[in-house]
Amino acid sequence: MNDSARDGELPTGEGTRAVRAGLPEPVKYEPTLPGPVFAAHFHLPGEPTGPYTYGRDENPTWTHLERAIGELEAPGQDGVETLVFASGMAAISSVLFSQLRAGDAVVLPSDGYQALPLVRAQLEAYGIEVRTAPTGDDAQLGVLDGAQLLWIESPSNPGLDVCDIRRLVEAAHARGALVAVDNTLATPLGQRPLELGADFSVASGTKQLTGHGDVLLGCVTGRQGEPMTAVRRWRKIVGAIPGPMEAWLAHRSIATLPLRVDRQSASALAVAEALRKRPEVTGLRYPGLPDDPSHRVAARQMRRFGCVVSFTLPTRARAERFLEALRLVDDATSFGGVRSTAERRGRWGGDAVPEGFIRLSVGAEDPEDLVADVLRALEESAR
Repeated sequence: MNDSARDGELPTGEGTRAVRAGLPEPVKYEPTLPGPVFAAHFHLPGEPTGPYTYGRDENPTWTHLERAIGELEAPGQDGVETLVFASGMAAISSVLFSQLRAGDAVVLPSDGYQALPLVRAQLEAYGIEVRTAPTGDDAQLGVLDGAQLLWIESPSNPGLDVCDIRRLVEAAHARGALVAVDNTLATPLGQRPLELGADFSVASGTKQLTGHGDVLLGCVTGRQGEPMTAVRRWRKIVGAIPGPMEAWLAHRSIATLPLRVDRQSASALAVAEALRKRPEVTGLRYPGLPDDPSHRVAARQMRRFGCVVSFTLPTRARAERFLEALRLVDDATSFGGVRSTAERRGRWGGDAVPEGFIRLSVGAEDPEDLVADVLRALEESAR
């Protein structure tokens, strides 16, 4: 998929962009991707000017990664910046707590990420009104009046509902509210929230963005201005910064993002299509299925439909037997990695899902092997 180049630039496809994103200009005998910079302080004689002064504020390894993510989130756009954080929750918290004050109102999804109820409790403790509504059917529109910030999660985790992001953004902006979109499940190659009008694109880089299950990371991308300045200030105040090694690993991993996303999305569709034929499977969701309730909206705003499939088995015991019978799929939390994982989400107690609800993250294994493993595990779990 190519994007139009600006004047004087070569047209650049997503794969080319991901491989080269954020790299410095070539220097003879220097590495193409400089190694991580481990520094708490930098030489700083005289006035404290320049890009690097103290390790909590900036780091050259972050800079390369932030540029790379920004080039994927908003290719060809000037005036956009990215900030990286120690985790996805650090990124989420930075937006919420930097933009809201006592007496403000925020709209959150009622079916979003499991940690949002914890965030809600903290926001309310600070005197911020929290309203919630489901992601599906654009239900957040009904509680938007008077809010200062709308938080969208599309597709939602773990239920995989989708909302019309552009419609919600236009309604929020008409009411004077900012909009943040949690883009973790889609990645910048699945959808670009800033192009849909959002003010912030937020993600956990722990998931598919880095894709190997070995990095905790978060990021926020937005247009330069006071909102992003406030996010940067919040990062400095709370010190929610990534280590240089994590940032370097993340940048290295982004080069293979298009390969991973294409493989995982295609395999997720194959798994979903196989599950659709099973009588014991109910509540099957994958936005890429033509008959999925969210497919029509998702197809308008997403270029890829992600690696996560969700479904429900009849009982908790059946779900646990299914997970135990899988051989190519690890029983683990999180999603987006090159190794497939699955879990019974009800074991955490924070998601409003049935006891037999399964969230399956499809990895980069051969799709026919994954489908065979899932179908075999379903057969064994019935015994």
